[in-house]
Amino acid sequence: MNVFGATSTTEDVLYGVNLHGKRILVTGVSAGLGVETARALAARGAHVVGAARDLGKATAATVRVRQDADANGGGFELVALDLASLKSARACADALLAKGEPFDVVIANAGVMATPFLRTADGFEMQFGTNHLGHFVLVNRIAPLIRKGGRLINLASAGHRFSNVDLEDPNFVRTPYEPFVAYGRSKTANILFAVAFDRRHRGNGIRAAAVHPGGIQTELDRHLDPVHVKKAIEQMNKQLASEGKAPFQLKTIPQGAATSVWAAVIAPADEVGGQYCENCHVGKIVSDDVTITAVSEGVRSYALDPKRAEALWKKS
Repeated sequence: MNVFGATSTTEDVLYGVNLHGKRILVTGVSAGLGVETARALAARGAHVVGAARDLGKATAATVRVRQDADANGGGFELVALDLASLKSARACADALLAKGEPFDVVIANAGVMATPFLRTADGFEMQFGTNHLGHFVLVNRIAPLIRKGGRLINLASAGHRFSNVDLEDPNFVRTPYEPFVAYGRSKTANILFAVAFDRRHRGNGIRAAAVHPGGIQTELDRHLDPVHVKKAIEQMNKQLASEGKAPFQLKTIPQGAATSVWAAVIAPADEVGGQYCENCHVGKIVSDDVTITAVSEGVRSYALDPKRAEALWKKS
């Protein structure tokens, strides 16, 4: 068994793998991780259905995906999906249900990060509404299409450490809005959704996991101030140096997408089911009260709490 880690790429993880006959849905294929995830899978012969809000942008961004699919007996098609609109999420799901073609894997990759205070079309806080609720509606609606032995992979983040979910005030009606707290809540929700989905579907051999891709420069950070990012990295490097560790390095996009494809098609189902994965392995639980750098490994116990997962499911 190959041992993969933080520097492994999609090519490393999928070396020699044959995915002909597999159908995989990937959301957020108009940039970054979504495009590379779709490309790597289609290049191994999978038929990938890519979902994106802006189909024009996605078409331009996925030229290489189509080329690699065509060259290796894979397939690629696009469907419209705006996760900030539940009407769009339902329409996308209903179109897939009408076609009735099953999926072996669903990768809920799309997301937004640290946005200004905005609301979705349905009035939800933008990050919770897009990252969690949009996927919650889409995935649950198409769950009948997931084959036995299939998987759901939710893109989470080490950013879940910024905050647990707030089930009393999810839309910041009474709480002052903080972009990274809102991001943290939405990423914790992504993990809890995987935990609850896994519990519901494992009896049918369908498993769910959450993955943290690592620190990567993608369009996700378009709302961040570059000066703030530089200062945060300097601060992290001071802390890492004090612990005798090497300085933080951003991952490349193929390194960032590696954990997604590893959890989706390589890792044993029982190893990753209901878990949080990072750097191509299952993350260990770290104490909720320990201060950790944003780049150190580990998952907060609240993000894997089955009671919290059920409460979030009910609220959602």
